[in-house]
Amino acid sequence: MASPITCHVLNTLSGTPANNLKATLTLLPTDPALGKSGESFAATTNEDGRVKEWEASSGNTLLEVMEQFAAGERIPWSIKFAIGPWYEERGVESFWPEIEVKFYVKKGERHYHVPVLVGPWTYTTYRGS
Repeated sequence: MASPITCHVLNTLSGTPANNLKATLTLLPTDPALGKSGESFAATTNEDGRVKEWEASSGNTLLEVMEQFAAGERIPWSIKFAIGPWYEERGVESFWPEIEVKFYVKKGERHYHVPVLVGPWTYTTYRGS
């Protein structure tokens, strides 16, 4: 089954995909008493600047983590992109050491796609399809 959360990063400086960019997806606190926060997943964008699957830092997959929530529940997530080191590897100084996009996912809805347009001095994002 496909990941319920994917992303796509484009480098606006060159107009090309941001390939080989490290990203971390983290479950943010919902109800601390339930202990559901803190799960994280890692990925590196592919040659097209996309993350289609996430590697779990613990034993739980992203789908298993999502199963802990009730249908329709709003689940807060964060994706951090290591944009500073990525630009430095390309000889470009970036204003951003990292960028973070926080968003909600409702369990049971279609998958969520998070596109990001990034440059050394700016970034923007929106809910994709």
